[in-house]
Amino acid sequence: MISELKILYLQQHRERYPSLPEPARVAPKYSDKSANGLQKCIIDYIRLTGGHAERISCTGRYIPHKIVSDVLGHKRRIGTAKWIYSSMQKGTSDISATINGRSVKIEVKMPGDKQSKAQAEYERQVEQAGGTYLIVHSFDEFMNWYNDFLKF
Repeated sequence: MISELKILYLQQHRERYPSLPEPARVAPKYSDKSANGLQKCIIDYIRLTGGHAERISCTGRYIPHKIVSDVLGHKRRIGTAKWIYSSMQKGTSDISATINGRSVKIEVKMPGDKQSKAQAEYERQVEQAGGTYLIVHSFDEFMNWYNDFLKF
C-alpha cells in the first residue's frame, strides 16, 4: 500500500511541475516502521487525496537556565532549567484531519504501545461531539479504514 502512496505523490508532482525532467523526480522514502514514518505516510496520503491533515504536538517546551558573563569574562549559571507543560489538552491525538468535511482524529500506536487514560478520555470526547477517532498501527490498516470511510 505504501507503493500506492509513492505513485500518488509522483502523479501530483508531475502535475505541479510539468517541466521537470522525469529522471529528476524522486518520491520520499515512505515507511511505516516507526511512529514518525507512519504519521508522515498518513498525513501525506490524506493531503494528496484532497483532505486536510496536520501533525499535533503537545510536548510543551524546555526553558534552559541563563548563562551570564561578568566583567572579567567568567561565566555563571543563573536559575534552573525547567520544563513547561503544553497548554493543549492532555491525550490529544497525533494527527488532526478533515476528510470529506468530517473531523477525524488519528492516534498512531506502534506494536506494544497502549492508549493512556487521557487518550481514552479524549477519544470519548471526540466521538461524543460527532467526530471520528481512529487508532492506527500500520499504513495498511489506515488504508483499509480510509477506503471504508469514503464509502459512507
